[in-house]
Amino acid sequence: MIMKITILCTVQNHPVVKYLQRWMEEISSKGHTVSLAFDKSELQGGDVLFLVSCGQIIRDAERKKYKATLVLHASDLPEGRGWSPHIWAILGGANHITVSLLEACEPVDTGAIWLKTKFILEGHELLPEINAKLFEAELFLMSQAVDRFKTIEPVQQVGDSGPYLRLRYPEDSKLDLNKTIVEQFNLLRVVDSQRYPAFFDYRGKRYLVKIEKVENE
Repeated sequence: MIMKITILCTVQNHPVVKYLQRWMEEISSKGHTVSLAFDKSELQGGDVLFLVSCGQIIRDAERKKYKATLVLHASDLPEGRGWSPHIWAILGGANHITVSLLEACEPVDTGAIWLKTKFILEGHELLPEINAKLFEAELFLMSQAVDRFKTIEPVQQVGDSGPYLRLRYPEDSKLDLNKTIVEQFNLLRVVDSQRYPAFFDYRGKRYLVKIEKVENE
């Protein structure tokens, strides 16, 4: 089945974009038509709409333009509904991260599950490495959804989701001078040295802290 596919990612400088562009080339080579949009006003309709790092609410009017509107969400739903679930999980010490592909609906993150996959962290990865594993898991789910579009049977979510996870802000990258580096290593792992670097305040001044891994030669 040749499909018309749209990807909506509302952050143009998001690191996932280069992964999406690579995936678009691969999927186009199979005969599918695929486009990348950065705002929901660009949505023209088709077979499937993938929402990847999408900060906009896609209402029923937009969803009706497609046979399926699917969201990538980095938690084992129904647990972990809300914002940046894998980041909160890593801060809590988790190294096994589940990524769910689900139908977009309201309330958000409550749609039927199409597919799930997992990736494993060893505990040393910094954000670029975490992102790489996350994005590859997302692309795998997207490819599976396209290849198995007619045969997948969505499953409704069951169980208590707990409270929705809140949005993270740059202030969440603040280091505590009264804690050790070891105690705050997971925080250092998930900060973005460009967009929301770690920092601390001392003697009336603010200092940025950037972290890079030195690979063994």
